[in-house]
Amino acid sequence: MVYFIGIDSSTTATKALLMNDQGKVVNVASSSYAYETPRPLWSEQDPNLWWHATIKSIQQVLTISDVDKEEIKGIGLTGQMHGLVLLDANGRILRPAILWNDQRTSAECDLMRKTKGKDNLIRITGNDALTGFTAPKILWVKKHEPYLFSRIAHVLLPKDFVRWKLTQAFAMDKAGGSGTQLFDIQKRDWSTDLIDQFGLNGHWFPQTFEGTAVTGQLTQHAADLTGLKKGTPVYAGGGDQAANGVGTGAVKEGIISLSLGTSGVIFASTDSPQIEENGRLHTFCHAVPGKWHTMGVMLSAAGSLRWYRDTFSPQDSFEQITKESESIKAGSDGLLFMPYLTGERTPHPDPLARASFIGATVQHTKAHFGRAILEGVAFGFRDILNLMKEAGMENVTQIRVSGGGAKSDCWRQIIADVLKTEVVSINTNEGAAFGTALLAAVGNGHFKSVDQASEQLIQITETVQPSSNQSAYDDYYQIYKELYPTLSSTFNALGKIHAS
Repeated sequence: MVYFIGIDSSTTATKALLMNDQGKVVNVASSSYAYETPRPLWSEQDPNLWWHATIKSIQQVLTISDVDKEEIKGIGLTGQMHGLVLLDANGRILRPAILWNDQRTSAECDLMRKTKGKDNLIRITGNDALTGFTAPKILWVKKHEPYLFSRIAHVLLPKDFVRWKLTQAFAMDKAGGSGTQLFDIQKRDWSTDLIDQFGLNGHWFPQTFEGTAVTGQLTQHAADLTGLKKGTPVYAGGGDQAANGVGTGAVKEGIISLSLGTSGVIFASTDSPQIEENGRLHTFCHAVPGKWHTMGVMLSAAGSLRWYRDTFSPQDSFEQITKESESIKAGSDGLLFMPYLTGERTPHPDPLARASFIGATVQHTKAHFGRAILEGVAFGFRDILNLMKEAGMENVTQIRVSGGGAKSDCWRQIIADVLKTEVVSINTNEGAAFGTALLAAVGNGHFKSVDQASEQLIQITETVQPSSNQSAYDDYYQIYKELYPTLSSTFNALGKIHAS
């Protein structure tokens, strides 16, 4: 038997997934870690956490699977996008990585728009300047930490730090690279124009590769640490959302991937760049060679439910909370929830947006609040899907849902009703890790293409059709979509007071 490993370095854990060449997930191992929020709006992490967790997770998955290292023919990498890792000329880490959910760079985003013009930024990169992206983080370091800025020799993303530790090669996939906002989205490579205009050094940025390309081989040192074979090829893979798109079969137009994890993402593959003119959606290169993808990101999806459980009902399981929600009718008797616990990205790129319950009365119970969380997240997804349709996406035929929140029957039904589209589950819930293992298998020649591998390996296991609740949700959504415009000035004022 031949095997492939998918490594997923997320915000809270690194996962190692072992897949055989028939697409069966043999075993998964995961090692968790924390991240730091040393100041309001900040989010940082020590890059060595990802490397140590990678070693541990690979060791664990090999031990529990009883697989010979000679049978492992490739490693694919994925992980959190947009994070900034800075190394000096000797490969030393210059500072903690600034993560995707860090919101400190509003001023730098304004500077990018002023320097290049918002319309030009969107035209070149497919995106407006946003606090989560990599480019404004580099500009923040330039302004606030000039001594460290002067020592930069390499700029990497989190998974590409792991790649370097595995192979000693500086490389990046095109999907991840396009998420830095220093990419020319049409050319699928670095924009020397933007790099020069922002006062950066083009030598800092590594060569980029399509998702199925080999980027290096395992060194003897990495092989000794992990238990793998020296020379095992390491494939480019993709940013977590692009790899998740591969892992859920969202590799051709019409099939939408909806990720219901800590954050929430609606992801659609496209054959050419589809750019929303105001930059409210993200357009990036896909991990599938020669394709692109459009996506919208909600910063607190299942994270909203976790916050609610941990804060107000720690004695309850997630399953209990969602089960209780089934007893409440659609619309939670007029209770609405805005899921902006960590600011928002799509459709409101506002780091100061705040979560709110609207419409509470003495008649509302704990179960009402739980269901309002589920519905508010679904309304946020509807905001994103509506934007995609306005940008020209047609014939959305199916939504493939994944992530921890997708385990809830109640939540899947609410999403189908609010989005008025068939929602399906598939035979793997490992998403990005599975997707990057699949990319490695394609790169190794076990499948002719990503499309072929997807059609052969990914099967639908459950289907949820929209119910009669669609009409009720239409009425509530009309109110929901007016809440942010009404309250945005209040959020801004509160945020400024808190930050000061």
